Amino acid sequence: MDYQGLIARAVEVKQSAYAPYSHFRVGAALLTKSGKIFTGCNVENVSYSATNCAERTAVYKAISEGEREFAAIAVNGDNDDYLPPCGVCRQVLAEFCDMETFEVILANNEEDYRIVTLDRLLPGAFSTDNLKPSDVF
Repeated sequence: MDYQGLIARAVEVKQSAYAPYSHFRVGAALLTKSGKIFTGCNVENVSYSATNCAERTAVYKAISEGEREFAAIAVNGDNDDYLPPCGVCRQVLAEFCDMETFEVILANNEEDYRIVTLDRLLPGAFSTDNLKPSDVF
């Protein structure tokens, strides 16, 4: 896998972030199993709960283009340390990714990064196994 190339895309798209309130930009580059890359940046809103993270932006773009199988995501933010996805983004990734093999690349830059699998970031993820059968379905 070309980790440096994926990280470069995350760093590049971070420049497009809309972060007028926090001034904290984040970029993400999502690699599909078919080899396509979808990027995303954070988009803030004056009502913080309406803000969308970079990781979810990338996932939703991929889903809207018909992709459903993902291999890895690189995340880069305006901080001095590795930036993991927030809890909501981790849960969204868990919806579509194999927890044990999906790689999350926490990148300060193309030379300084750490790779973890999603199951390490979200142990005990909520899944369809937690749903109870219902008469509705």
